[in-house]
Amino acid sequence: MKKTELLAASALALLIATPAVAQTASTTSAQDGAPTNGPGQEATSTPTDDARTAPATMPGDIVVTAQRQSQRLQDVPIAVSAFTAENLERQQIVNPLALQQTLPNVTFTKTNFTTSSFTIRGIGDLCTGATCDTATAIHVNDMPLVTTRLFESEFFDLERVEVLRGPQGTLFGRNATSGVVNFITAKPDLSGIHSAGEFEYGNYDSKRVKAMLNLPFTDTLGIRLAGTYLNRGGYTHNTYDNRDIDGRDLYSLRGTLSWAPTSDTRIDLIGYYFHERDDRSRIQKQLCHRDPTGILGCLPDRLAYEEPNGNSTLAAVLSSSQLFATQGGAGLRPFGLQDLNGTDTYAGVTNPADVRTVNIDHDPTYYAEEEQYTAKVFHDFGTVNFTFTGGYTRNVVDSTTDYNLAVEGPLANNAGLAALNAYGRTGSLAPFLNGVRQTLIPNGTGSVCQSAADPNGVGVFGGNGIGCYPQSIDFDRSRQVNRQYSAEAHIDSHFTGPFNFLLGGIYVDSKSTNTDYFVNAFGLDYASGILGSAKAFAAGLPNGNGYFLSTPFYRNADEQFRLKSYGIFGETYFAFNDKLKLTLGLRYNHDQKSDQARNTALNVLSAIGSTNINQGLNYAATDFDPNIAGTQEYAFAQVSFSRLTGRAVLDYKITDNNLLYASYSRGYKSGGINPPLLPQFNVPSTFGPEQVNAYEIGSKNTFGHGQLRLNLTGFYYQYKNLQLSRIVARTSVNDNVDADIYGVEAEAIIAPIPAFVVNMNASYLHSKVTSDKFLVNPRDVSGGRSDAVIIKDITNASNCVVLPTGAGGAALTNGFVNATNAAINAGAFAAAGVQGGAGLQGTTAIPSVAARGAFGICSLLSAVAPASGVQVLDGVTTNLRGNRLPQAPTYKFSVGAQYTIDFANGMSLVPRADLNYTGGLYASIFNQNIDRVPGYEVINMQVQLNARADRYYIRGFVQNLTNNNAITGQYVTDQSSGLFTNIFTIDPRRYGVAVGFKF
Repeated sequence: MKKTELLAASALALLIATPAVAQTASTTSAQDGAPTNGPGQEATSTPTDDARTAPATMPGDIVVTAQRQSQRLQDVPIAVSAFTAENLERQQIVNPLALQQTLPNVTFTKTNFTTSSFTIRGIGDLCTGATCDTATAIHVNDMPLVTTRLFESEFFDLERVEVLRGPQGTLFGRNATSGVVNFITAKPDLSGIHSAGEFEYGNYDSKRVKAMLNLPFTDTLGIRLAGTYLNRGGYTHNTYDNRDIDGRDLYSLRGTLSWAPTSDTRIDLIGYYFHERDDRSRIQKQLCHRDPTGILGCLPDRLAYEEPNGNSTLAAVLSSSQLFATQGGAGLRPFGLQDLNGTDTYAGVTNPADVRTVNIDHDPTYYAEEEQYTAKVFHDFGTVNFTFTGGYTRNVVDSTTDYNLAVEGPLANNAGLAALNAYGRTGSLAPFLNGVRQTLIPNGTGSVCQSAADPNGVGVFGGNGIGCYPQSIDFDRSRQVNRQYSAEAHIDSHFTGPFNFLLGGIYVDSKSTNTDYFVNAFGLDYASGILGSAKAFAAGLPNGNGYFLSTPFYRNADEQFRLKSYGIFGETYFAFNDKLKLTLGLRYNHDQKSDQARNTALNVLSAIGSTNINQGLNYAATDFDPNIAGTQEYAFAQVSFSRLTGRAVLDYKITDNNLLYASYSRGYKSGGINPPLLPQFNVPSTFGPEQVNAYEIGSKNTFGHGQLRLNLTGFYYQYKNLQLSRIVARTSVNDNVDADIYGVEAEAIIAPIPAFVVNMNASYLHSKVTSDKFLVNPRDVSGGRSDAVIIKDITNASNCVVLPTGAGGAALTNGFVNATNAAINAGAFAAAGVQGGAGLQGTTAIPSVAARGAFGICSLLSAVAPASGVQVLDGVTTNLRGNRLPQAPTYKFSVGAQYTIDFANGMSLVPRADLNYTGGLYASIFNQNIDRVPGYEVINMQVQLNARADRYYIRGFVQNLTNNNAITGQYVTDQSSGLFTNIFTIDPRRYGVAVGFKF
């Protein structure tokens, strides 16, 4: 559809659209697409932050500050939804998952690395890494948060939540290409003492407490204290120890001190603290259709309740007989933990066929903490207002989880361990291997000892282990520490004439340290010890206590990421008359980013007993940035981006309750820095900024003194250099593509009688990659070609592909691989440091894949390929043009209804039901069948009995009535992990009862 056709069709829809159903509602409705307040509760919300005197309202209106002034929601020419505290309670919106279900064209999902993603109109946090900006800006009391643990807590004592859809930047905060979610907390009410509390008990032994105390000291000074506590059992059952995991134990506290010495001045000081320590799991479940060959690990045709082939993993190939033979010849081969041509460690392992059941030997741990301190100053000078928002935040997260969500087979009868136990005592290598033996199998072969995720990089060989077990304990660890300073100020006018303006600026300084991701497995410890000892022996080093290669695990270490950003923004408002207004806005933004990072895994030869990787014998000569000449201790990069963006809005008030508007805006999000990778992976060191040209038309209408509210929006986006993430060589890298997006949104509230309220919203979204972009799909690097041979590299567990350069087809590529592997086995590459006797086999068929595959060494194949009429690539690219964007459902709708039954004694009964539907989507930009995520519905119901004047209440509720385990997002892991898929789901069915009071 052409842009002009879309806008014309949308304009026609705005003129003729009427609600599909006409049901009754209460006149105390609150927001676009949300229900109304119940009897006895305030119909309007009067902000105390950044706002002038609230405008005149009718029943059901919400006053918002989306445009940095107090306006009725229906008067704001932006696609914005707002929820009051009462709305959040009525619709059981207790966390972001519940929030997104009630919003058009908005989705939310947890992601793989202690993070989450809000997607608005098809644009979310598709970029992964420490240097990525968020597409959806998150604010608390107008203060932007570069990183936050906010979405891990529960909502409590909020005045309202505002969700702005579309590019933002000319009014406040940092640039955002998809939208803004702004949480406005409740401020002290200086008119009197107020208090509220609620206790809830539900299934999973869930106990939730919320409390608030509002205390004015004088008529100009007061304080408000609020907090919440949640403790519940786990959602997931672990059959290994018959325990439940994925529970929550958290609390949040907030204190706000407000001083209003005059009616023109207000100062708010806000402090917030969040703490969580429990067994919450970052990963809901892993799915895989097992690859019997081990070349891929998981097949790319479908997801199943199976385990990947363990021979495809980094721990397996680095500790295999094949690799040991290439590094030390026939003398080292017997020490291999496994033969890659034989049975793998996950053979026969069962993956329970239920998303809430796992079989794991490492229980998850989760620790998170956040502090926020904010100062807001507002003063009205008469014709100009001044507002300042400044603050400091600090947050920490540190979590571990079972990496493969499975229990590997025991190692008690392992031939390689038996060889270490025997030859570690006698033989030519004994003086070197004995230290390894004493470290890894001190009690013989019945149990193995392995490393903790040790930031010092020495693990069990330096005394930092997790203990000794019959099998390998595979786990990962993700952690980060962030601190942020920000300061923002703006002035805005309220002249009596046709012209007004807003002018502001913001500065943000964010620093993230120890952004680390670890993967631990015994195979890595074992390879570290065996290969380190072999290297030390070959180098003629004194035996000492033995040697190992640090780190004896995988670590992606982002030591420090620094962001310094400033923006200057402003808007002018020109009212041609009392109906027609023009808004023009501009923003200049400058972002400077620097990053210091490296990947470590068996890099540095170290003596057993070392306490830090930097004590390694060859540490000074180890290059951690392969893209720069010389030896680099870290990969360091610095980039900066500057852009001028803006918007123009023309709005026309047909009546005081009917608004039409059309807008154009340009959104922008800065680029970043990719992790350091070898040049062979063809990954750029940086990725560019993204920008969007956004066109929107809308209409906001209120009929019958609030009996019907109907808002309609049509939009068209042109994205340039949209940032997308993929996994390459065990780390996330980012690319840029162009895309077009268009859609429509409708939000309605119907209240034909005061007692009955129906709220509805619906959206349609179409997204498409519009430029040629050729990327390798990591699930199948052959690109579907039958003349390709997929290689599992035994030196790093990545996949490469062998292709013919001309005629010859499959016979040529298969013959080449078979001949080269035979030459490796025969020792033909000894001059290149690769010994013979590896036992590599020829190519074999891979189920559901047209190409054949084999274990091999990509670098050697590449070296001899030119003379054989073939080429070796990291993969066959596929064109993304025409593909849909991930996390972008075509259809989404929600409908809710409540009815208030008033009793003669002043009590009331309010039953309510909500149905939310999110349509199917793709979890990956490659749009394969395996990437399809089906649509899902969520049904919530509750009934609340209110005492006279709502002083007390009791509520019974059920969330997710049908116990839907729907998937919200997926993450495909690296080739060196076997290409399994982590999935994230909505919460299971919850039910319970709550009692509370308000006075």
